[in-house]
Amino acid sequence: MTTEQRTAPRRARRGEPRRAGPRALTLPETLTVKELAELLDQSAVDVIKQLMRHGIMVAVNQVIDHQVATVAAAAYGVRTRLAEHTAATAAISAGANDDAADDLQPRPPVITILGHVDHGKTSLLDYIRESAVVEKEAGGITQHIGAYQVSRDGQSITFLDTPGHAAFTAIRSRGARVTDIAVLVVAADDGIMPQTDEAISHARAAEVPIVVAINKMDLPGAQPEVVKRQLSERNLLVEDWGGEVIAVPVSAQTGEGMDDLLENLSALAEIMELRANPDRDAAGVIVEATLDRRRGPTATVLIQTGTLRVGDTIVAGSAWGRVRAITDERGATMDAVKPGSPGVVIGLNATPEAGDILKVVSNERTARQSATRHGQRAQVGSLDTVLTLDSVVKQIDAGDVKELVLVLKADVQGSVEAVVQSVEKLSEGDVKARIIHAGSGAVSDSDVQLASASGGIVLAFNVGFEIGAERTAERLGVEVRNYQIIYRLLEDVEQALKGMLEPEFTEVVIGRAEVREIFLGRRGVRIAGCRVLDGRITRQGKVRVMRENNLMAETEIGSLRHFRDEVNQATAGTDCGIVLSDYNGYEEGDVIVAYRMERVN
Repeated sequence: MTTEQRTAPRRARRGEPRRAGPRALTLPETLTVKELAELLDQSAVDVIKQLMRHGIMVAVNQVIDHQVATVAAAAYGVRTRLAEHTAATAAISAGANDDAADDLQPRPPVITILGHVDHGKTSLLDYIRESAVVEKEAGGITQHIGAYQVSRDGQSITFLDTPGHAAFTAIRSRGARVTDIAVLVVAADDGIMPQTDEAISHARAAEVPIVVAINKMDLPGAQPEVVKRQLSERNLLVEDWGGEVIAVPVSAQTGEGMDDLLENLSALAEIMELRANPDRDAAGVIVEATLDRRRGPTATVLIQTGTLRVGDTIVAGSAWGRVRAITDERGATMDAVKPGSPGVVIGLNATPEAGDILKVVSNERTARQSATRHGQRAQVGSLDTVLTLDSVVKQIDAGDVKELVLVLKADVQGSVEAVVQSVEKLSEGDVKARIIHAGSGAVSDSDVQLASASGGIVLAFNVGFEIGAERTAERLGVEVRNYQIIYRLLEDVEQALKGMLEPEFTEVVIGRAEVREIFLGRRGVRIAGCRVLDGRITRQGKVRVMRENNLMAETEIGSLRHFRDEVNQATAGTDCGIVLSDYNGYEEGDVIVAYRMERVN
C-alpha cells in the first residue's frame, strides 16, 4: 500500500479534500451547493466545510454563483470555467446542429433595435410598421420588449424593440442575445449616451453585426459627423471613414433614409445566409409574458428552430400547456410560427419568465415533469438568494440593517425584472429596500395580505386591482401606490428610504478633568482625584479616559463628589472625585473627557 493510499482515509475523516488529480469543470452561472458537491464527487458536508474555511457560510441547498463555486473547487485541485450558454440555450443550438443541410431553409433575420432613451428607437420602428406603437407607451418610453414582423419586397424581417432606459439593461441584454443584427439608434443632435455604450457592449457580447441608424436628421442641431467620430472612439469605424460598420442617416419623422436602412439590413441578412429547419419540434425564447384577465397567461415567443403549431404541447420554464391559439402582434390569428418569427401564445398553465426557453415536447406528462423540475430549482433559488463573493463581503461588513419591505406587481414580466433590479440598487446608509414578492398581473388579495403581514407597501406598475383587493387594502390599512413611469416609482422609493434613516448625531465635548491623585476606596474601588480643566463634568455623563492621546476607556461616570458630598456637576477650576463605571485602571496624568451626543438632523 502506498503512502497516498494510507493517508487518504485519514484526510477524508478530517474533512480534507481528496486529491483526484488536476481536472476542469464547466459550471453554470449559478448552482446549489449540493449540485456542486455531486460535480466534484465530494460529500456536500465536505464542500460546506471548505467554504467555511474561507469564511463563506452556506447551506446544502444554498444557490451560489460561479465565483463561490470556484473557491470550493480550487480546494480539490479542480479548475473551473463558466459555461458559455445555459443548458436550455445549448439545447436549442445542439438540436439545430443535428439538422442535415438539405433540411435547412432560409428564415427571416431577427433585428434588435438598441440605443439610449428618447433617441427614437420606437419611432423608427413605428415608421417601418406604419403604426402608432410609441403613443401607447407611458411617457413615450418603451417599458418592455416588443416583437414585430414586417414584410419588404416579399421578404419578412423580425424586429425586437428594446427599452433604452438604464433600468432595462437586463431586457436589452436578452434582446441582443436572440438577435442576428443589432441596429444602434443614435440621435444626431445628442450623440452617444450611457445607454448607447451599454447597447454596444450587449451587441458585442452577442457577437452580432452592428448597423448604426443616425436618427433625427430633420432637426437643426443634427451633427452626423460628430456621431461618427464618437463611434470611431469606440472602435466602430463607419464605411465612409474607411471602416466596415454600416451607418445610415435617417429621420423617423420624415422617413429620410429609411429605405436605405432597410436595403442595407436586407443585404446584410442575405450575406449571413440565415437558415433553420422548420420541419422539427419548435424551440424558441420567451420574449415577454403577462397574465391576461380574459385569456389567461400569454407569452410572446420568438421561434429559433422548428415550427410551433396550434395543438403542440409546450414547456417554458416552470409553465407548461397545450397551444390553444397563436396571434401576431396585431392580434390576428395564426396557425403556426416558423423560425425567425414571433407569435403570442395562449395555453400555458402559468406565466413563464421572460427569457425562458420554450420547447415542444412529445406529451403532457413530459411537459409537466420538466416544468416541475424547473419549478423546484426556482423555488430553491427564491428561498436562498444566490450567494456571491460580493454578498459574502457585504454580509461581513454589514451591521444592523433597516428595510423598506415592498410587494411589487407590474403589467409584464420584463417590467417586473427591471423594477426589481433598480429598486434593489437603492439604499440610504444602513436602510435598504427589500422586495418580498414580485409578479405580473393585477394587485390581488394575497398581495395586500402579504404586505400587511410584513409591514410593507404595494407598488403597482401599470396594473389595477383584482376584485375586492382595493377594499382589502383599505380594511388592512395597506398603502398601494400606482405608477406608470419607472422614474416616479424609483424617486418615491428613494424618498421613503431617506425618511427611514436613523437621525445623525455629532459629539460635543462639555468638559475635561485631569487625574491628579488616586485614592483607594472601599472594596478595592479606586477614586480619581481630579481638577476640572475646562467646561464641566456632569454626574452619569459619558466620558473617555485619555492617556497621552491614547484612548484607554469609554464609559460613564458612576459617582461624582466634591469632598464628601455627591454633586450633579463640577465646573472648571474645582476639584472633584470621580468613580467610573466598569473602569478602574486610571493613572495620574490621565485626562477624563466628558461629552454628549447632539442630533444634527
